[in-house]
Amino acid sequence: MARKSTLYIENDQLLNALSPKLQNSAKHKLPWIKHILLLFIDGLGIGHADCEINPCVHPELEFFNLDLKQNFPVSVPFDGKAWGIDACLGMAGLPQSATGQTALLTGINASQKLGRHLNGFPNAKLREIIAEHSIFKKFVEKGEKAVFLNSFRPPFFDYDPFEIIRHLSVTTVSNLYAGLSFFDVKDIWEEKAVYQDITNQALLEKGFDAPLFTPEKAGEIIGKQSQQYRFSLFEYFQTDKAGHARNMERAVGQLIKLERFLKSVLKTVDLNKTLVLVTSDHGNIEDLSVKGHTRNPAMTLIFGKNSQQIIPLLNSLTDITPLLLKI
Repeated sequence: MARKSTLYIENDQLLNALSPKLQNSAKHKLPWIKHILLLFIDGLGIGHADCEINPCVHPELEFFNLDLKQNFPVSVPFDGKAWGIDACLGMAGLPQSATGQTALLTGINASQKLGRHLNGFPNAKLREIIAEHSIFKKFVEKGEKAVFLNSFRPPFFDYDPFEIIRHLSVTTVSNLYAGLSFFDVKDIWEEKAVYQDITNQALLEKGFDAPLFTPEKAGEIIGKQSQQYRFSLFEYFQTDKAGHARNMERAVGQLIKLERFLKSVLKTVDLNKTLVLVTSDHGNIEDLSVKGHTRNPAMTLIFGKNSQQIIPLLNSLTDITPLLLKI
């Protein structure tokens, strides 16, 4: 049960090339939305239209088949729109997970606060930012229900999380500091949460007793659960692992599985009352010619009634949390 070759692209030039409309900072009247579902996909950027290095341009893909030559935002199924947002945060070097995810989930430019990009888990300074500004904490302070829909497995629950906090991800630290509960393997059986690989295959391979889900079943669970909360987050990081592995077959397989999951989510939620936002912390999987991350824009997709009003307001990772807190 629930328990408590590196590709360098200049940011400004790239964003201008992607969509001049995204540079318009005029005030918009934001629609009120009953449910917000944020699907955070680690390491998913928009790259070049080169099928030799970019699995995102695979012909079977419907949602993630994007490349830098397109005129953004572009239309995707379920009346959605897709474009790229800045993940470089005004800093040289390659964007990394700890600073990128902190920026995404707090609205604070974590890279500038540290003076560099930081990979892996958040350090003490980033944890201070998360403790004060995380999107979970802000929704809780507003008296609104928020949930982290990823399930956790042992040995996570065998420790005091504050004793192992140096080894916890930004998403986990955000949930922890907000005082929210964590889901466990039992909650998977009760269809309250989904494991990070979507299907539970990773749990089964480690000997845990868990049901084997199709991506469609997992998407249905996340979709249904999101309708019980004001704000929901689900994290998927197998895309980043596939990018580092530089294996085209594995990368395409992860993206196809993820699209099946996303399509099921969108079929399940009430898009007249729900905003579904898909975004990432940095590029990676879209360029298998390099082992590390890229400076490509973070792929972003949006679905739901009146969601197109939001597109011009999302230019950077730091825009996401402030905007979601206003709608």
